Amino acid sequence: MKPNLLYFFILIPFWTWNPSTAHAQFLNPDSAHQMVIFNLGYHGCQPGGDLANRFGFTNLIGGEIGIKLRNNWFITGGGYFLFGGQVKEMGHLDNLKFNGKTILNVSGSPAEIRVWERGYTIPLRIGKIFPRLDPFKLNRNSGPYFEIGTQFIQHKIRVEDVGNQVPALSKSFRPGYDRLTNGIGIMQSLGYRIFSTSKLINCFIALDIMTNFTEERRDFQYDVPNWKTAKRTDILAGFRVGWTIPIYKVTSSTVYYY
Repeated sequence: MKPNLLYFFILIPFWTWNPSTAHAQFLNPDSAHQMVIFNLGYHGCQPGGDLANRFGFTNLIGGEIGIKLRNNWFITGGGYFLFGGQVKEMGHLDNLKFNGKTILNVSGSPAEIRVWERGYTIPLRIGKIFPRLDPFKLNRNSGPYFEIGTQFIQHKIRVEDVGNQVPALSKSFRPGYDRLTNGIGIMQSLGYRIFSTSKLINCFIALDIMTNFTEERRDFQYDVPNWKTAKRTDILAGFRVGWTIPIYKVTSSTVYYY
């Protein structure tokens, strides 16, 4: 993760903490509360199934909004940007290589071509927190949780011709090489969530597995003369961490100083 993004996630709890009310308001540890929740999260995933043949380690960064009920059931929905730097399926540009070795630019020199994994997901999740199973017994809003859901996922190979020196890779031709794929997936998660009584630390960590049933969407790909779209099973498995910004009605208390 880039340093600026790391600093952003570290500073979130301090932005959401109000010193003027830190001693006057709190989350009652003996009661489960209903609240609106905003999740900001990062996924680190290893591809499986057909996706493992196309990409390496995959990152997702994004956010969700939802509601947690007093019975500790919750539902969230949002969006994540999907990206990665390892593209394994490199043969899609072979037809542009001179003598099968190098792609040349308009000057006859080796072109600088970069490829990345790019895409996004739109998840919808439902889950439940189990405070009675919490080994730390923090409060009735925190503890292990289980989550299931569905999502729309789309991914492709992004091709960049640095300096735009290869006419065959101009913007209008790139869709013929990008392997655009999308579809619907199912998700399962096991994790641990904290809603602190001080409102300072509200975070979660989870193990995720996402099984996506996708299909290639382009009607043609220049490097495959008899291109046919294929159905795929794209799997992402890994961890998820993040901060939550909760909005709820707090309990007021009076603090006396002597």
